[in-house]
Amino acid sequence: MDKRRNIMLAMLLASLFLSDCGRSPQPVEAQDVLFQYSTLGSLLAGVYDGAMDYAEIRRHGDFGLGTFNALDGEMIEVDGQVYQVKANGVAYPVDDAMQTPFAVVTHFEADQTFRLEEPLNYDQLKESIDARLPTKNIAYAIRIEGNFSYMKTRSVPRQERPYPPLLDVLKDQPTFEFENAEGVMAGFRLPEFMDDANAPGYHFHFINRERNAGGHVLECRLRDVSVEIDHTHEWHTVLPQDDLFYRVSFSEGPYH
Repeated sequence: MDKRRNIMLAMLLASLFLSDCGRSPQPVEAQDVLFQYSTLGSLLAGVYDGAMDYAEIRRHGDFGLGTFNALDGEMIEVDGQVYQVKANGVAYPVDDAMQTPFAVVTHFEADQTFRLEEPLNYDQLKESIDARLPTKNIAYAIRIEGNFSYMKTRSVPRQERPYPPLLDVLKDQPTFEFENAEGVMAGFRLPEFMDDANAPGYHFHFINRERNAGGHVLECRLRDVSVEIDHTHEWHTVLPQDDLFYRVSFSEGPYH
């Protein structure tokens, strides 16, 4: 009886093994990919609603920036947590069901790390990073964390249909100032050939250490920060599938 039971158990284990071998491997999200939903050109043209939710966005990256449907504030993602900085400058954790018209994320893994202890303004910060990059022809995800003697940010208020172009919205953008703030700047440096699809050059959002305030970075002065840079060689863009995006004209107006 024991011999028969052992033979049956062996046959069962063999069948399970063969069944597993026949399965297709589960897809693994690539790490060094810049994932983007929609385009900056469509956002500038007033396409403020998208169909991708933040559960899907977080599947493609744990670090990035963007906005929300109806242009309801600025998005920053750090360490896999997504925050919404609303028009009053206050940051809130984001529910996965919320949707976005534009977001850019990646799985952050630093390829370069250095410290900046000397006082620098925003332009000097960008020059300092540029001097350390191996090329300006790939995308970089950049995380800057530490002490900022000064930080000026903005956010945008929720819009109502018919949506105005983004440049009109920004004419009355609320701004916020922080002094002696600790926190994280999260963003990207993108090459010139990505113009219209995204913003070439530097684009950062900020969130403070308490994770309750921040926004799109307009100006800053460093006091003592660490800089981490992730080199990104692939770019994956998903375009919206809706009438508003299909009908928008990218030949009308300056989107640069």
